[in-house]
Amino acid sequence: MNDTTRAEYVQRPVVARALQMHLDAVVQQRSGRIVAIRGRRQVGKSTVVERFVASTSVPSVFVPGVYGSPLQRQLDDATRAIVDSQRPLPDAELLTETPAVTWRDWFARLAVAARSGPVIAVLDEFPWMVHGDPTLEGELQAQWDRLLERLPVLMILIGSDVAMMERLATHGRPLFGRLRPCVVPPLDPAEMAGALPGRAAFEVFDAYLVTGGYPRLVTDLARHGAGTEDYVRASLSDRYSPLVTTARITLDAEFPDAPAAYRVLAAIGADDTASPGFNDVTSAIKDASERKALETAATRALKTLTETKSLVERETPAWAAASGRLRRYRVTDPYLRFWFRYVERRVEQIARGRDDLAVAAFERDWSSWRGRSVEPVVREALARLARTDTRLSGVEAVHPWWTRDGQVEVDVVATTPERSALLGSIKWRPTGGLTDRDVDALRRARDRVPRSDAALLAAISPSGRLPAGADVAFGAEELLGAWASSSG
Repeated sequence: MNDTTRAEYVQRPVVARALQMHLDAVVQQRSGRIVAIRGRRQVGKSTVVERFVASTSVPSVFVPGVYGSPLQRQLDDATRAIVDSQRPLPDAELLTETPAVTWRDWFARLAVAARSGPVIAVLDEFPWMVHGDPTLEGELQAQWDRLLERLPVLMILIGSDVAMMERLATHGRPLFGRLRPCVVPPLDPAEMAGALPGRAAFEVFDAYLVTGGYPRLVTDLARHGAGTEDYVRASLSDRYSPLVTTARITLDAEFPDAPAAYRVLAAIGADDTASPGFNDVTSAIKDASERKALETAATRALKTLTETKSLVERETPAWAAASGRLRRYRVTDPYLRFWFRYVERRVEQIARGRDDLAVAAFERDWSSWRGRSVEPVVREALARLARTDTRLSGVEAVHPWWTRDGQVEVDVVATTPERSALLGSIKWRPTGGLTDRDVDALRRARDRVPRSDAALLAAISPSGRLPAGADVAFGAEELLGAWASSSG
């Protein structure tokens, strides 16, 4: 099995199981089901569906959307796809004697095929198809209610426009109440470990911070064969490398007409602190004549980034009200965090042969930046471990904590509904762990964090070493296992 297969299919068991569950229901109940698959561009949505369809014995049709394609070409492509399939639909030759002239016509042909038994129909990049024919949503709803829902049809709609795919299921839309959502995220750290066999847990986390689990990047790293830092150096020397270009492909699709939101995203991603506050964001994008106008634009952009596109996460300290003014922002996607920090500002330098400047910037602060960028990943791992680890018994959330002046900060505060169960400090270095001074600082901070007087003190480092004065320790292997135990 090659690297692409390993990274994009074998390591997607959660998605594969979900699709199989939906297909089993269609076969057993002899009734239709629509699954709406969403995920950002380049995360491998189409590939995982293609692999799943190929693994079944069920006749199928896979219709790829083409951006900007006129309606008749879409229908011609959809008609040809019926016979081009690896397992064509029943009576495929008869169904395609003439091209479909409307989507209603095409759905009617699908219904004829489904009368002979279960079929799978995939409409890839469904938002593009809707753009070519705005009546498609309503036509699918009408034909689904009239014919297809009563036949064994697994209809899979795939879309990279995450916001649009989410809106499909909202009240007032034609397909409301008919869709079953399925999210295809990038590879998680455990899936990446399977795609990068032989690498230590610390190296897997390094790879995750750089690639964000995007299958194309993970595959490129696996084929490169060297360590993550060497891979970054080589990639920064090539303006066409996947590490340099993939983010641009994703972002161009996300921000075709929202330059203000893009500027805010870039300001957050490039910030030295990795999680800047509101004032840090506005000061980084000063291009307005009046501060009030700038703040209003930034507020609107942050709303788009956090609520509509989910590209930015708003952090508040543990035990603080979600509506409070003490908050920070970070780019949710690890790869985009890395890209804005080390690539976006250096693209022109790389293009004119000064890749040495990009490499030097990476080498200058990668060690400290890695230590900050890994913090939300560690917190997510601890939240996952809380389901089974007795040291985290009762924990429902894991947050950071910091003072208003930023002078005191705690990397990890694991909370139950009533108290802080654990306070942790993260020192993410290839060797070593927490020092006595680090533990003393954590102990002093315990007196300042609300509801934390009885909290355990946790040392978190790649080695998992337990220093004197700490109560518990977590290492890279254990943290990586948090995803392995949940993905099955």
